[in-house]
Amino acid sequence: MTPVTALAGESLVQSVDWLTIAPPTLTAVVALVVLVADLFVPEERKQVLGWTAIAGLVAALALLVPLRAGDRSTFCLSADTQVGACSYTADHFTLVIQLLVLGGALLTALLSLTETRERLPAGEYWFLLLSSAAGAALLPASRDLATLVVALEVASLPAFALVGLKRGDRMSGEAALKFFLSSVTATAVTLLGVSFVYAATGTLHLTELAQSLDDVPGQLQTLAEAGVALTLVGFAFKTAAVPFHFWVPDTYVGAPLPVAAYLSVVGKAVGFTGLILVTVVAFPSYADVWGPALAALAALTMTVGNVAALRQLSTRAWSAVRLLAWSSVAQAGYLLVPIAAAAYSSDDQIGATVAYALMYAVVNLGAFAVVALVARRHPENRLADYRGLYATSPAAALALAFFLLNLAGLPPGIIGLFAKVTVFSAAVDAGLGWLAVIMGVNVVIGLYYYLRWTALLFRTPEGAPDGAPSGAPEGKAVPHAVPAPITLAIVLTAVAGVVLSGYPQFALRFAANSLF
Repeated sequence: MTPVTALAGESLVQSVDWLTIAPPTLTAVVALVVLVADLFVPEERKQVLGWTAIAGLVAALALLVPLRAGDRSTFCLSADTQVGACSYTADHFTLVIQLLVLGGALLTALLSLTETRERLPAGEYWFLLLSSAAGAALLPASRDLATLVVALEVASLPAFALVGLKRGDRMSGEAALKFFLSSVTATAVTLLGVSFVYAATGTLHLTELAQSLDDVPGQLQTLAEAGVALTLVGFAFKTAAVPFHFWVPDTYVGAPLPVAAYLSVVGKAVGFTGLILVTVVAFPSYADVWGPALAALAALTMTVGNVAALRQLSTRAWSAVRLLAWSSVAQAGYLLVPIAAAAYSSDDQIGATVAYALMYAVVNLGAFAVVALVARRHPENRLADYRGLYATSPAAALALAFFLLNLAGLPPGIIGLFAKVTVFSAAVDAGLGWLAVIMGVNVVIGLYYYLRWTALLFRTPEGAPDGAPSGAPEGKAVPHAVPAPITLAIVLTAVAGVVLSGYPQFALRFAANSLF
């Protein structure tokens, strides 16, 4: 064999590091197993599929442990992974985001066990959830634009079906349609941007793009700039940044509650991860373009989200879910701040986004778990339905109060306070004083509606004398059954929140070590 033939053989046949790609691969394999098993498992034993999905997610999380060194890559252009560009890299950033998305999917699965037993088709649901989680776990490891777009769509396409899985429910179908149309638009814009960038540079690998965009010929400069701008717009849709947020409230209300929780955490993590990869890794030479744009989007997003959450009426149907939906839009604004700051200082600012995302994932999933619990007694899930929750479910009320205080950034939610201070510091260090001021104003606005909801939990229920819940004789609370999976989800998120609040340095150091 001649040297030329040998070189060609090496370029066509690449070795695969199966351990490196194991977490998303195992999740995808378990999804297929669940789909096939659904054909043979009798209706009365469909819960086995749910526990199989949970076991698969636990195993995928366990496979992150051997990768903790964060120095493995595969699908590379050269046999030397330190020199050649690779399509899949399991660095510290990848592992932290995979921990977040797989952990979020696991908690979503716990919340879904009751739903699949009572309302949703089990086989389809678990297959779609695991498929989306596999795409979400693949995305942070993607180091070329083609793999990035494919992972984004693998995470997004099953989510459309999950939103519309409540058969016969008009709101669910409408929510799925809005989500689908907005996401398809985002995908089309992203693909157009990627094609422009590829035409201008001749490469798709992120590290090579960073070098090629510095030397784009003059006649292709406008094409490259248009490609960068369109790619950013596409990911702005995925992160629900204003003005690309219009699908969020109706989608969260129409979707099954576990799916809304999943979209609020895992779906958001997918969008922000992609945004970080294309800005900080692929387009650093265009920081003067995407930096100001993301700073403006951050200010607009947090302001619109907080003002809309502030206007939610407590007696309106599904107002609790709508408030969490608008709150998630506001939180997206906070998450954008360190990414924008990275354009003005250094990549170290990205650690603040990762730290904030870890905090937000834990407490927001916990809040949705309590909302899912209350929805069993109050299907319309109004904020007014939470009045006096402490009288009937003291543990759930205390947990929800803790989660809301974390989102507000108030003690005893220390991790929420630390995360907000970290994001605020990132803006100040980057010289974005005006953005830090806008963030401070928005934090104050957020305090009002988070504290208003928290106060409702401890008020006397309507129609009951002081100290007695409605319908409870002699001041005794009315007991009601709580599904064990929902209880476990609340306990896990509450424990994680308490641990992080007691030792917030863990999340901050963990995030600081997650950089590329």
